[in-house]
Amino acid sequence: MPEHKTASQPQSGDRGPWRVPLAVEDIAEAGLHFDLVAEKEVRAAVARLAGLRDLPRLEASFNVTRYGAGGLHVVGRVSATVGQTCVVTLEPLANEIEETIDLKYAPLPPGRTSEPESTHEQEMKWDEPEPLIGGRIDLGALATEFFILGLDPYPRKPGAVFRPPPHGAADAGPFAALAALKKSRDGR
Repeated sequence: MPEHKTASQPQSGDRGPWRVPLAVEDIAEAGLHFDLVAEKEVRAAVARLAGLRDLPRLEASFNVTRYGAGGLHVVGRVSATVGQTCVVTLEPLANEIEETIDLKYAPLPPGRTSEPESTHEQEMKWDEPEPLIGGRIDLGALATEFFILGLDPYPRKPGAVFRPPPHGAADAGPFAALAALKKSRDGR
């Protein structure tokens, strides 16, 4: 059974609004459990980054275990309550986000210090572990990334339906007023 840790005061820094760094050597062979709760300042910064109206709740829960020789396996979830704006009615609405995470990290091969610049250097494979650079990962950045991936880019209030303008109005186009002005000047 993994040891349990609670992180209620994530750090903020220059690499992202929510920072919870973790080194491989911090993880015992039995693993470690983390419950993360983003504080108000962090939630505000993540909301700005994601273009949200507000972010009243952002939490993550992770089980981190060793993976292979010097790697990590992170399994968990990120959940949040987000304040968005309906794309149809432009009214505020609240949505719930729940994203699962299951990633493996492995050290880079000897001689490599970073990920490849392009897919020409290395063909992308979905089942390969993520690179573990410097023996560290950031659980806050990981939670933020999966949270943003889980956002609905076109949120709608229940029952909201887009109705296009009547057919005649759509034909007028954005320059209809200028065309009418030109016609009146030319006397046509």
